Amino acid sequence: MEKHDFDIIVIGGGHAGCEAAAVAARMGCRTALVSFTRDSIGAMSCNPAIGGLGKGHLVREVDAFDGLIARAADAAAIHYRMLNQSKGSAVQGPRVQADRNLYKAAIHHMLDAQDNLTIVEGEVAALRFTGDSSRQVSGVILADGSEISASAVILATGTFLGGKLYRGEERMVGGRTGENAATLLAEQLRDADLPMARLKTGTPPRIDGRTINWAALEEQPSDDGDWTMSPLTPHRSIPQIFCAITRTNAEAHNIIRSGLDRSPLFSGAIDAEGPRYCPSIEDKIFRFGDRDGHQVFLEPEGLDTHLVYPNGISTSLPTDIQVAMVRAMQGMENAEIVVPGYAVEYDHIDPRALDRNLAIREFEGLYCAGQINGTTGYEEAAAQGLIAGMAAACAIHGRDTPRLDRANSYLAVMVDDLTLQGVTEPYRMLTARAEYRLRLRANNASSRLTGIGMELGCIGADRRDWFAARESSKAEIMHGLSRQIASDKMIEAGFSVKADGAKQSLFDWLRFPNIALKDMQPFLPLMGDASDDLLVEIEEDARYAPYLVRQDAEMRDLRANEQIELGDHINYRAITGLSNEMVERLEKARPETLSAAGRVRGVTPAALVAIMVHVKRLAA
Repeated sequence: MEKHDFDIIVIGGGHAGCEAAAVAARMGCRTALVSFTRDSIGAMSCNPAIGGLGKGHLVREVDAFDGLIARAADAAAIHYRMLNQSKGSAVQGPRVQADRNLYKAAIHHMLDAQDNLTIVEGEVAALRFTGDSSRQVSGVILADGSEISASAVILATGTFLGGKLYRGEERMVGGRTGENAATLLAEQLRDADLPMARLKTGTPPRIDGRTINWAALEEQPSDDGDWTMSPLTPHRSIPQIFCAITRTNAEAHNIIRSGLDRSPLFSGAIDAEGPRYCPSIEDKIFRFGDRDGHQVFLEPEGLDTHLVYPNGISTSLPTDIQVAMVRAMQGMENAEIVVPGYAVEYDHIDPRALDRNLAIREFEGLYCAGQINGTTGYEEAAAQGLIAGMAAACAIHGRDTPRLDRANSYLAVMVDDLTLQGVTEPYRMLTARAEYRLRLRANNASSRLTGIGMELGCIGADRRDWFAARESSKAEIMHGLSRQIASDKMIEAGFSVKADGAKQSLFDWLRFPNIALKDMQPFLPLMGDASDDLLVEIEEDARYAPYLVRQDAEMRDLRANEQIELGDHINYRAITGLSNEMVERLEKARPETLSAAGRVRGVTPAALVAIMVHVKRLAA
């Protein structure tokens, strides 16, 4: 292969790699996406589902920057479900079950249509560096000896970096079943003395749906309604199918216990930590021995396949134990396993070695995104790919990166958590991680972030037009809602309010739980042309307004402290009043601002004052 010159090379065709390559190309950078094979790009390694609690917020935020994941999910969605629907919208999580093949086809379609993007098939054997200290990345060397040059490289290697598969006594090299591992690249990164460790994840056996007794199980239908993952998807276009629920039981638990001595998790073959919030079934049985059963969601993998994903029984047990375990559950008595489950152990870098742009501090032009940073899940990977791709493109163009923070995005919450706290297990996004979650609702991601994306230059024409029309409609409605209306006028319009002569804006009247925006048509004649999702967003803004006002002072402090930069080379050992533990954590995290330093675990308010005094003394 002849030498090519690119601005950015992205290594890995998973969710992180696809988002990174797409956004860099949209921002005008000549981008190469390198994958073992073209066909594996966009493949869903584990459960073909997108979204969930916290994860759905990330999907909507990536979409607000014109990312791929939400539109691909809609193009393949065979089952929609809004999690936590009975609770407030701030903690609701949109989730879809996707047709695996349709999802990959949608990703390929969008990548093929993207200007400035070239797909390269091959294994990256090594990174290439130049500069006086050989710390400036200048491209990659493929396993066949050919070289590709670039000014920036994004590592989005998923579970392939030094990946090993485990199933009972079986051991295989690979990032997922039937595919290779990035072994040569893993060796080079370890030789570079980067802070690296191992993590593990797993997948359940795939079941032949024709051998399941569906009639004996509780059905879980797709949600009614017409909501979609992306506002650019006008309606649902794929036939909807139901999922079903079964449970493990005492017999299944005994079968699992009988095979623990053959499980690599208990034999010592795997030392790495797995995800706390999605443990293997053998972990569940060991840790929660008093439970008489665990729910298992039977989720079809597509419209033209009989494969079913039993969500809840990820395992690395031997195949014979897996078969017996599955057949012990209701409705599964005659179930046939098509692909047994397995565990994957892989290399990751300590994310505290990264800055807020997901760039490795010790190298110039080298970024990391996805599982390599210690996360789990498609959604977290896609979000990191977006961040790294935008940052690399901004560096190429000599521009500042967008100032995302914990008050305006889950994207920033995740990056902040990773780069300041590090990981001891695969990181998963949860709504509880965001202290400003009343502002960060999944349904207002476009209002929060699409304008930032437009300034950055990563928004396509279709979304620009949609957003402009939406903002115009929103401005008209908000202008109408500023109108002052007395209580007697509200009563005349049919609203049940106290006849006390009070007069306030229509927006303030929306704070009352018995007043809905859709019922204000007499006062807002232009409202009928607005989309339902916009009306819901405005109504929720009004409902949450009193609580958001209380957070305003806290947010001002956050952003003021974000302006106090610490610099990458501050000597924390020279600051009086910091404990050794604080110094060690600050040296690993290298917070870029005073605000970030305050979020490093164990750093006290008194320590922050000492750091601020030290920084101001240096600047004097």
